[in-house]
Amino acid sequence: MAVVEITGVSQTFGSGEAAVHALQPTSLSVQGGELAALLGPSGSGKSTLLLAIGMIQPPLTGRVVIAGECLYDDGPTGVDVRAFRRRKIGFVFQQHNLIPFLTARENVALMLQLNGAGKRAAARRADELLDYLEIAHRAHALPARLSGGEQQRVAIGRALANDPVLVLADEPTAALDTARGMKSMALLRRIARERGSAVITVTHDQRMIEGFDTVYHLDDGRLEKVQRSHPRDVAIAG
Repeated sequence: MAVVEITGVSQTFGSGEAAVHALQPTSLSVQGGELAALLGPSGSGKSTLLLAIGMIQPPLTGRVVIAGECLYDDGPTGVDVRAFRRRKIGFVFQQHNLIPFLTARENVALMLQLNGAGKRAAARRADELLDYLEIAHRAHALPARLSGGEQQRVAIGRALANDPVLVLADEPTAALDTARGMKSMALLRRIARERGSAVITVTHDQRMIEGFDTVYHLDDGRLEKVQRSHPRDVAIAG
């Protein structure tokens, strides 16, 4: 079943002669359990497309359907997009954006509390996620005391807090060395497989391409599916 279906999505910034067509009319479908990559150079439209899919920056034109819910159809559809995102979409950012004065557990639990969970239930769920991500032993550490790879696992735990059907990751391996980057990609693949989430990752990191089910290339705002042999599974090391 398709978790993400976008049709004719485009984005233009500015107007007249100064207009920048950041994203040409684009259509894309991603299934539950699929790990998809948006590949391309800086300025190609990758992040613009990701923001449009997540409705953080709605497109100029087109249709966005997530988990069967039409969020945009050449204009707002009346759906409470912010509430929908909290319930259905998880975000993983390159810089992690962890709250520095909260522990790993508290950073994850906060997302649950914002969605109405009680403090004890949120802490319990946070511990479950940190254990799933093999970082439970760092639950009481502040972000400054965590390595880059550990911070990213906490950020992924936060993204999974509300059991999203869609996970959007923007350059998640850019700040990691090859070994940690491979572990991160293996983890995202595991999440897609075991939790049935659609996972879409923006990257320009050619080292990680083998781990994806589907690869799309963006250049000057134009999307093209890359034809390739079936990807090999990436083992989780360490």
